[in-house]
Amino acid sequence: MTAGGVRVLVVDDVVDMARTIANDLQAAGFTVEIADSGAAALEEFTRRPADVVVTDLRMKRGDGLEVLTQIKQVDATVPVIIMTAFGAIDSAVEAMRRGAFHYITKPFQLESLRSLVERAGRERALAQENVLLRRMLRESTSSRQLLGESRPMRQLRALIEKIADAASAVLITGETGTGKEVVARAIHAGGPRADRPFVAVNCAALPEPLLESELFGHARGAFMGAASDRRGLFAEAQGGTIFLDEIGDLPLALQGKLLRVLQSGEVRPVGTETTLNVDVRCIATTRQDLAQLVGENLFRQDLFFRLDVLRVPVPALRERADDIPILVEHFLARSRERSPQSVLAGLEPHALDFLAGCDWPGNVRQLENVIERLVVTASAPHARLEDVQHALGPTPAADPIPRLAQTPLKLEELVERYIAAVLKSVDGSKPKAAQILGVDLSTLYRREKRSS
Repeated sequence: MTAGGVRVLVVDDVVDMARTIANDLQAAGFTVEIADSGAAALEEFTRRPADVVVTDLRMKRGDGLEVLTQIKQVDATVPVIIMTAFGAIDSAVEAMRRGAFHYITKPFQLESLRSLVERAGRERALAQENVLLRRMLRESTSSRQLLGESRPMRQLRALIEKIADAASAVLITGETGTGKEVVARAIHAGGPRADRPFVAVNCAALPEPLLESELFGHARGAFMGAASDRRGLFAEAQGGTIFLDEIGDLPLALQGKLLRVLQSGEVRPVGTETTLNVDVRCIATTRQDLAQLVGENLFRQDLFFRLDVLRVPVPALRERADDIPILVEHFLARSRERSPQSVLAGLEPHALDFLAGCDWPGNVRQLENVIERLVVTASAPHARLEDVQHALGPTPAADPIPRLAQTPLKLEELVERYIAAVLKSVDGSKPKAAQILGVDLSTLYRREKRSS
């Protein structure tokens, strides 16, 4: 970042001093604004954020420590330089403890201050670049996980892009194995909290007493085995995202406590009377129908409304069968990295077609497991249909009607094509086809005569 791209805010109630500093910095190419009090500085910073703040320590209306604290609350990454008299060194050291970039004692050479501002500007630019690169990496990683070009997946990615920057709670719905956590991480990575923690909690994995302690923390001695204080996952997620996986399995007693946290932003660790303020975005998932659970008095209605602000439905794999070849290629490459000795290079076309026609009750996770099994057990470069059937194991055939409805056909055309497919499957034998179709043999002859 060049000096011309750096905006500096100079705060000093001695206006002549502020102008002298501003003139020197402007001559060096910086863009400079002046404020004569702490309140004016915060107002100016809120309206037009600065890259570097230079503030006097002692002022009649709000001292430099207050300016430092307020600026850091708005943007913790902005470097703040403190100007102080020689006799106030202790206060300057305190400012450094609170996060000041540096301090300079009066009287000072303008060149010395200018050098500090230049250094602060460079470090600010580097920090911003690192934040941007980390965010781009996270977004890239997340988008690579949301594989597929089917219409449902394009709609899902568009929805994630729309809601990522919002602060509202998100409820991700979908069957087991559809990739709900991947979606949650993509929402986090695409939003302003991307550089803050993403803390995941499996609401079905722990018994109620332990889950409460995990979520909210506990004090030493709060219960048997609590040998030390614990912050809790909400506190660990401060500034970031708390991910509540399978929220429908959260015990009723904890649902009320979770609601209070989401409403007030305050967490009370188990065994204490103190509260901690937390700033987190809540993303929850469920494989269940929460509205139905509310009707059965198994889930709090007020918590449901608190969570169900932005809903993100994740499609089942059978609803996006067109993506299966892409997913197979991805999982094959990943599995081969874990099993480099495998001879498997791909799947034969008939095998791939078979996978596209399966019902996939376990969704993407089930497909990944099948490919892993094929990679480990393969004895030939290309998996055959029977290899895939064996790896998949017993599974109910997919219902073809939903897929047909996605590409509507006229009924007559559908009948003709189905009859032709059945005839092909029995090598043209009309008696066998009539038996499969449940029609009289003469019906097939009449249809053949009519179409000829």
